[in-house]
Amino acid sequence: MNAFLLENGQELIVKIGEHIWISFIALFLGVIVAVPLGIALTRTKKLAHFFIGLASVLQTVPSLALLALMIPFFGIGKLPAILALFIYSLLPILRNTYLGVKEVDPNLKDAAKGMGMTDIQSIFMVEIPASLPTIMAGIRLAAVYVIAWATLASYIGAGGLGDFIFGGLNLYKPELIIAGTIPVTILALLVDFLFGLFEKKVTPVREKGV
Repeated sequence: MNAFLLENGQELIVKIGEHIWISFIALFLGVIVAVPLGIALTRTKKLAHFFIGLASVLQTVPSLALLALMIPFFGIGKLPAILALFIYSLLPILRNTYLGVKEVDPNLKDAAKGMGMTDIQSIFMVEIPASLPTIMAGIRLAAVYVIAWATLASYIGAGGLGDFIFGGLNLYKPELIIAGTIPVTILALLVDFLFGLFEKKVTPVREKGV
């Protein structure tokens, strides 16, 4: 193992960096699109089922098929991979944002109106803080999905740890497969752990008996 790290350690670090970068950009795009859209859909409930249904349909498309569909439009490399992973990140974030905001206690919304808050003020000062644990749970799930699915990005030349995994499969080199699989697993577990801590932090603590 030491010999392998001496020979491939630098490349491994580069691949980990590529994997994190691809995953982060895809998740970031998912958050800035799905969270506002999920909030907006609570105001236009007729469109909610359509958009959430569309996101569900897109997520059922096999990962490799979606990556292949990106190639005629965006070529190969990181851009099509990021766009495909972005699409896969949408559903859990969109659904949790919609459900979280929709299920905010109506009494809180009425109190906000009674205090003279506008709809925008109510969203930012009451509804988002109250629904943040649910929203964060969706982001946490999407983050783990994106990190796992980012391994397939190597099929279209996007780099990442998938290069080691699929290179090992093609060359029958178990050490390459292990070198790609272990960091992906650690990254997914670490991200899940960190988001879990943040989720607990933003979850209101209820007193006993309440």
